[in-house]
Amino acid sequence: MSPTTLTGRAAIERALTEVGERLAHADAPCSIVVLGGAAINLLGPVDRPTRDVDVLATAASPGGPIGPPDPLPRPLLEAVDAVARDLDLRSDWLNTTVADQWRFGLPPGLAGRVHWRTYGSLTVGIVDRTDLVFFKLYAAADQTGPESIHFQDLLALRPTDDELARAAEWVKRQDVSADFHSVVAKVVNHARRSLR
Repeated sequence: MSPTTLTGRAAIERALTEVGERLAHADAPCSIVVLGGAAINLLGPVDRPTRDVDVLATAASPGGPIGPPDPLPRPLLEAVDAVARDLDLRSDWLNTTVADQWRFGLPPGLAGRVHWRTYGSLTVGIVDRTDLVFFKLYAAADQTGPESIHFQDLLALRPTDDELARAAEWVKRQDVSADFHSVVAKVVNHARRSLR
């Protein structure tokens, strides 16, 4: 039998709570910042299955400066592995794949907009809705098509025209090719039409 996905907000919160309980038992508090499907579920615009929890950053303390998450603290990795076994989740259900974004830059002011929640000894920062618009537009342009989950998430965030314009400026700095800029413009136009 293959490992399960996180089937929505309740499943994500259960997994994070169990990690926090294990960290409390180890007396090893940790703070992480998440984005992607887990973040959009936790903020509330959607409640849908997600494959994983994308960790963008770690922090020495909640609300403190954030930095790249590689490597994650060993007690956190051990807790994540144990929860994967206990809940029959994929071994990479919590991962730092998105950490590459640090090389290209984060949306301006992201760190000051993070929303912090506590799950035992695990403090989870959730990137703000504004920043999710930036990241979801980027992902939707990278994985084109109105049926893509990223495009559907972008629509669920209900971005304004101004938010889409600012997000598009940032996304275009991630890849300077004319072809990519054309795709971004198409996604923005399609989003604007869909949101009318």
